[in-house]
Amino acid sequence: MPSPQFRNLAIVAHVDHGKTTLVDSMFAFVGTFRENQQVRERALDSSDQERERGITILAKNTAIEYAGTRINIVDTPGHADFGGQVERTLTMADAVLLLVDAFEGPMPQTRFVLSKAFEHGLPALVMINKVDRPDARAGEVLEEIFDLFVDLGANDHQLDFPVIYGSGRDGWATRDLETTSDNLQPLFDLILESVPAPQMNSTGPVQFQASTLDHDDFLGRIAVGRVARGVLQREGRYALCHPDRDDAPVLPVKNLFRCEGLKRVPVEQVQAGDIAMVTGIENIGVGDTLCPAECIEPLPAIPMDEPTLSMVFYVNNSPFAGKEGRYVTSRQIWARLQKAAARDVALVLVATSSAEAFEVKGRGVMHLSVLIENMRREGFEFSVGKPHVIIKDMDGTPCEPVERATVEVPAENAGKVIEYLGRRRGEMTHMDALGSLSKIEFLIPSRGLIGARTALLTLSKGEAILAHVFDRWEPDGGPIPRRTNGVLVGDRSGDVIPYAIDGLQDRGIFFVAPGTPVYEGMIVGENNRAEDLALNVCRTKKLTNMRASGRDDNAKIAPPRIMSLEESLEYIEDDELLEVTPSSLRLRKRMLNEVDRKRERKKVNSTV
Repeated sequence: MPSPQFRNLAIVAHVDHGKTTLVDSMFAFVGTFRENQQVRERALDSSDQERERGITILAKNTAIEYAGTRINIVDTPGHADFGGQVERTLTMADAVLLLVDAFEGPMPQTRFVLSKAFEHGLPALVMINKVDRPDARAGEVLEEIFDLFVDLGANDHQLDFPVIYGSGRDGWATRDLETTSDNLQPLFDLILESVPAPQMNSTGPVQFQASTLDHDDFLGRIAVGRVARGVLQREGRYALCHPDRDDAPVLPVKNLFRCEGLKRVPVEQVQAGDIAMVTGIENIGVGDTLCPAECIEPLPAIPMDEPTLSMVFYVNNSPFAGKEGRYVTSRQIWARLQKAAARDVALVLVATSSAEAFEVKGRGVMHLSVLIENMRREGFEFSVGKPHVIIKDMDGTPCEPVERATVEVPAENAGKVIEYLGRRRGEMTHMDALGSLSKIEFLIPSRGLIGARTALLTLSKGEAILAHVFDRWEPDGGPIPRRTNGVLVGDRSGDVIPYAIDGLQDRGIFFVAPGTPVYEGMIVGENNRAEDLALNVCRTKKLTNMRASGRDDNAKIAPPRIMSLEESLEYIEDDELLEVTPSSLRLRKRMLNEVDRKRERKKVNSTV
C-alpha cells in the first residue's frame, strides 16, 4: 500500500551542474534552518575534499518537510568514478530529479546516472538549471535530453517526463520560461505531483536493506537504507541475512535514526517506505537485509559494476621514509585500506605475493586519488605504482574497458584534440558547436585516457574540459603511446642548488624548486629527449678568491612545474613510483641506483 506522507527522491546530474547548490536553496525555501543559524554554502558537501574539488564524492541523505509531506532526498555523486555510490543509493528512491546545465546540456555522467535510474525502472523529473546564464539554450538542451532518453531505451512513461526551469543558486523555478518566479514552490509542487508515493506494506514482517554505509567515532558503523516492509523498531532483534549467504545471525538494533535536514534524529521506529539509519551491527554490509528470525526473506542483492582500474600500494622504502608520516607500516596501511573498502564497496582489495604491497581496484584515477588524498591527510606515508586498466576475459577473449569521453575545447584547438586522442585509439562519434567552443564525443579505451587530461590542457592552453564514463568492454586494441619524454633523475642526495639548476635548464623542465631536499633516484624533471638522464642538481659553485658566492643571486631559473596528485598518477610509468606523504608528493624510480637501472634495462633488452 502507498505511504502518501513520504516521497523518496534522488537528485542526479553531471559534475558542477548544481545539485548540492539546489539542495541549499530547497533548505532555505522550507525553513530547515533557523534565521540566525550559521550554515555553510553547499551544506551537504561535508568533507574537505568535496568542498575543495567542488564535487560530491559520497552520497548523502537528507529530508525536508513540505505541505505535510516528508521528502527524503539523496544527493548522488555526479562523477562516474564514484558510480558505485549511485547504484546503491538509487535503491532508496522512487524517482530521480535530473539536473542539466542550460548551456552544457547532457554530459557523459548525465548519461551514466540516468541509465542507472532507468535500470531500476525509476521515472525522471527534469530540471534545466542555470537558465539565467547569458549563453543558456534551454530549448536545444531539452531536445538533447529527449534524444538521450530515447537512446537509453526509456519506456513511454519515462519519456513523458515533466520539465521545470530555474536557477538553483538563486532559488527559483518555473514550469514555463515565459512565467517569472521568485521561489522554489513550483519545484516542490512538481515533486508532490510526479514522484510516486512508496508502495510499501507497513503491516507485514520487517524488511530493511542497507544501501550505503557510514561511520561515526561514537556510534560505529551506520547502515543507511529503506524499510521495504513492516515497522523497524529500536532495540529490536533481527536476523542479518543475504541471498548469497546461508548464515543469518540474530542481532539487536541499538540505535535508530532518521534524517531531518542535516541532522540524524533518534527515533523509536521507522515505518515502511521511509529511510532509516541503523547502528549497533558492526558486520552489516551493503545489500544485507534485516528481517525477523522467524521470517527470513533477504531482498535481492544490489548489483555492482566491476572496477576498471587497479593500482598497487607499497610501504615507502625511499631514503626519506618515516620522516613526514605517522603511519608507515604495512599493517597500518592494510588496516586503513580495509576500512575504506568496507565503506565503499566499489573498492576491491587484493593481497599480493609481497607483504609490503597491496593491490587496490577502483572505478578510475579520481576514485583512487580521493582515497590516497584522504590517507595522506590522516598522516599515512606510502608509495603507489602506475594505474593499470583491468583486462577482463570474455569467452576466451581479453577485453579492456572502453569509455565515452566528451571534450569541450575552443574551436581553434579542436583539430589538435582530435589528432591527439586519435593516436590513443579514440574514435570520434559526434561533434557540436557550443558558441565559441566545440563539444566532441569519443569512444576511447580507458588506457588512452590515462595522462590525457594534462596533455589536452597543454594543447588547448588550459581551456579543455574532459569528462568520461565507462561504456562497454571491447577486445584489446593493441599498444597505445604514452609519455614520449624521458625524465631527469637525481644522482645523489642533498638540497637543490640554484647554481646547478641554472646550468641544467637546457636539459628540460624541472619539478623541484631550489632548496628542495632530493635523493638518488628521485625524479626532478622531464627530459627534452626520450631517454632518462641522471644529473646532479646539488652541485655548488667552487669558490675562490676570484669568484664571489654572491654571483649565484644572478641565476635566472624558470619556475618548476608543480603537478597535482592526479597529474602525478597519470605521469608515472611502470618503472616509477609516486611517494605520498602528508606534506610531499615525490616522483621516483623503483630502482634508485643508476647502475642497477642500467643493468635491469640490459636484462630486459636481451630478453626482447
